[in-house]
Amino acid sequence: MAAVPLPQHQNDSWYLSLLGLAESFRTANPPKIKLCIHCLESIFQFNPPPGIEARTHLQLGSLLFTHTKNTDLARSHLEKAWLLTQSVPAGFDDVRYEAAAILANLYYKHQNQIQLAKSLLRKAISTSQPAPYWHFRLLFQLAQIHAWEGDNISACELLGHGAESAAMAGAYYTSVGWSSHQTNTRIMFMLSKAMLLLMDKKFHEVHPLLALCNSMLESWTGHPTHRETLRVYLLVLQVTNFLMVGQVKSVKPYLKQLQQSIQTITALHTDDEPPPSHPADLFQWLPKEHMCVLVYLVTVMHSMQAGYMDKAQKYTDKALMQIEKLKILDSSPILSTFQLMLLEHIIMCRLVMGQQSIAVQEISQACHVCHEQPKLFVTHGAQLHTLLGLYAMSMGCLDSAEGQLNAALRIMSNTMAASRLASSSQGRPQTESRLSQQPELWMFTSLNLAIVYLRSGKNQQLLSLLERINPDTYPSSSHAMTAAGYYIRGLQSFFQERYHEAKRYLRETLKMSNAEDLNRLTSCSLVLLGHIFLSLGNSRESMNMVLPAMQLASKIPDVDIQMWSAHLLKDLYHMMGDPIRAGEGGQMHYNFSQQQMNERFRSSQQIEHNLIQWIDGQCPMHLAVTDGPSHSGTIL
Repeated sequence: MAAVPLPQHQNDSWYLSLLGLAESFRTANPPKIKLCIHCLESIFQFNPPPGIEARTHLQLGSLLFTHTKNTDLARSHLEKAWLLTQSVPAGFDDVRYEAAAILANLYYKHQNQIQLAKSLLRKAISTSQPAPYWHFRLLFQLAQIHAWEGDNISACELLGHGAESAAMAGAYYTSVGWSSHQTNTRIMFMLSKAMLLLMDKKFHEVHPLLALCNSMLESWTGHPTHRETLRVYLLVLQVTNFLMVGQVKSVKPYLKQLQQSIQTITALHTDDEPPPSHPADLFQWLPKEHMCVLVYLVTVMHSMQAGYMDKAQKYTDKALMQIEKLKILDSSPILSTFQLMLLEHIIMCRLVMGQQSIAVQEISQACHVCHEQPKLFVTHGAQLHTLLGLYAMSMGCLDSAEGQLNAALRIMSNTMAASRLASSSQGRPQTESRLSQQPELWMFTSLNLAIVYLRSGKNQQLLSLLERINPDTYPSSSHAMTAAGYYIRGLQSFFQERYHEAKRYLRETLKMSNAEDLNRLTSCSLVLLGHIFLSLGNSRESMNMVLPAMQLASKIPDVDIQMWSAHLLKDLYHMMGDPIRAGEGGQMHYNFSQQQMNERFRSSQQIEHNLIQWIDGQCPMHLAVTDGPSHSGTIL
């Protein structure tokens, strides 16, 4: 709220005195906002010039918006500031466009007047070209609103316009190469556009855009912190791209570069940075602390997909502790988003490791995060029901698992239908990401539902579902999901004793999973092949499958595959006339079975276990009562 230097004829002592007094109240410890507001309101008693009047309305509106719940009064002051600046002389661009930015935020987030927010921003953007910083900032803000509404096409158009404007501004400021601040802003726009294209699975557009950004970064000689920050943004998108399509092995060099880059940023001393030489340098993708959490998150995502559960747990613990520290002073909603995504991944890891009692507590934590940030429930409700479905599967509660997984699919279907309706009513082409509604999540949920139907003997429902997830006719854009689809076909053929057909599907799964180091899918396929060969009486081939399955499952560690493998080893050694090893296999199977039974009992005694009965509406928070753990049948 600090005063901006005014022209000499406006530099009256009454104004400076009241402004200084207001600022002293605002910065007091604790802040005295009510007295600050009184001081600012007193300025109107002096009939100030329109410029000062507009700035005072902006300051009052901003204070009320930030520190009170009186959004109507805040809106009134901000609207007056915006209207007054339409006729004031030059020199008040900051007042005009800051009022527009805050007012649009108020319209959108607090009064649900989306079209009014968009209209205001478009009008401000149309006149803001002489003020590059504000022009770029308002473009980012309007693009973000379109993206939140699922209109990625409009958002990409705005970001593309921003990149072109930054390039033109750069050409204006320097005739040799790109000026550093415009390069910074241009790459920011391009990477933001690439992120939305990635969400829409428009890989053919994403790849050349990321390649161009990489080329620009390689030749750019801007400030090291700015350059490295943009490099982290670029690498996060590249890593996410590979993980989205299930290419766990291919992503490794990019993930290594990302981890090195975040270490470089952490080592840079921000105190030694020169002040920004141009307002465009003020644009920042994420604070350094948030970037560190994000790198932990993508590392966890990679570890889980690759089947390194211990590693995923280690990085999740570090990330969640970092988030807890940041939340003490930082209320940014993105921290809750990161927290929820970390919980979603570690919950799946816990279930693989046979830690149901911890997993259901962490599901409860995820419900609490969504309760604190209701918008997260809108975007992550399907994930919560999928996780509860996986938990119910691991507990042997197949009816509840079926209900939860179907609830997740229903949410995705309803969201897709709502998006179609919104697109039609607004005249938008139905090609955006919301129409496909997280295809990997839909496929993942459907594949696990197929396992439930197989285990429940619900053949009719299974056949109907398999038609929609057949990898031969409906291949997923994800390498991992396609490989998992072949595994499910192999599992179905095994249940129907069509062993040769099952082997064909499972060999396809093995080929794909080995190509990208999908270790858990590899272990699942090996143990099932071992079971098939045992059923065919080929003990030698069965042993060749089961032993590596057991070794790989032990490294993950995957309790279900270890227990399955131990059971097969007991039978195999018995067939081979080796009673000692058969006994060892039987004891191993007994130990795993007891471990699973004890864990299931502990988990079933917790109140959070009753969440598996919740299949509709808001989460019943009286069941999600735990503070969660301290950090330190087969599910796909």
